Amino acid sequence: MPAEVIMPALGMAQETGKVLRWLKQDGEPVAKGEPLLEVETDKVTVEIEAPADGTLAGVRVPEGTEVPVGTVIAVVLAQGEALAPVPDPEPRLEREVEAVASAPVAVAAQAPERPRRRLASPKARRLAQARGVDLDTLAGSGPNGAIVARDLEGLQQAVTGNGGESLEVGTVWRVMAERTTRAWQDVPHFFLSRDVDASRLGSWRHAARRKPGGGQTSHTDLLVKICAEALRRHPRVNASWREGAIVPGTGVNVAIAVATDEGLVVPVVHHADTLDLPAIAARRREIVEAARAGRLRPDDVQGGTFTISNLGMYGVDSFQAIVNAPQAAILATGRIVERPWAVAGALVVRPVLNLTVSFDHRVVDGARGAEFLDTLAELIEEPTGLVA
Repeated sequence: MPAEVIMPALGMAQETGKVLRWLKQDGEPVAKGEPLLEVETDKVTVEIEAPADGTLAGVRVPEGTEVPVGTVIAVVLAQGEALAPVPDPEPRLEREVEAVASAPVAVAAQAPERPRRRLASPKARRLAQARGVDLDTLAGSGPNGAIVARDLEGLQQAVTGNGGESLEVGTVWRVMAERTTRAWQDVPHFFLSRDVDASRLGSWRHAARRKPGGGQTSHTDLLVKICAEALRRHPRVNASWREGAIVPGTGVNVAIAVATDEGLVVPVVHHADTLDLPAIAARRREIVEAARAGRLRPDDVQGGTFTISNLGMYGVDSFQAIVNAPQAAILATGRIVERPWAVAGALVVRPVLNLTVSFDHRVVDGARGAEFLDTLAELIEEPTGLVA
């Protein structure tokens, strides 16, 4: 059977994806694993690879078109196979509202006149609400002037600055805004904070950088290693809240918040508890470079069970991060700065790092959160067993 090319789903809340650019054309030969097209999802821009060797056929979604996840957007034909019909990718709700708009409307002769509600599809209403757009200001392109989702595509989202000008917002930034809003509203956050002596952390980093190939080892790499060990010891923090139950994470997969021109993305170091420091550092460099170049693959952003957000490079001392739902916790760290520190009754100067962990109270209570933070602090101040 032909191998289907499907619009991927990279998250539980993702509904659609947009075809940005076809890298292969209909009728061209392709090899399994070869990039076929670029897709903009609700998380990142990714390249979709060919699922099999053969010939690309049945390309039905033009560039710039948004379709629901799971839609078959093309197929790869093996030698001797014929093209089968591909399901219409048009969203079902869009078709339904157009059918309703085309149907005659019966009005009772004596019914009192009511204010007319602008005819629009459910998806168009959701987009308009998210972007702050008044439907009455739009011209609908659907039957009888109905507003459909494509009427809102390309509209810039108003972000008013001091000068009254608006900034155009891309899909990644818009979805980031929507998800952080939902997480802040839906997740019962609580925060625990602690200062730690980072002397040993600095020594560990210097030692790692002196080793062959370790010249680019960062504090973030060390924190990934430390968080992975702490999550292994405290599996409850590595869980999530789903449909009224606590679901354990499938592996210790530490995500790293990365700022890009398009918005915040969170690629993942999978099975970080099984990796040594050089492997973690190599993986961190790979996904950060891919994120900033817009070349993340679907697997790069899936499966995260915990997130690290480090703003130390921007001179930030401490901050509180929003939980990256459905994960149960996120670590926020700032810069390492020299401060007065009491040691055995004497005042000394030590490099100090602030740790602030945000927790989902449905998964982690205060006591469990405090135990996790205590383990993080112990591993930073005395990373014996992790240093290799």
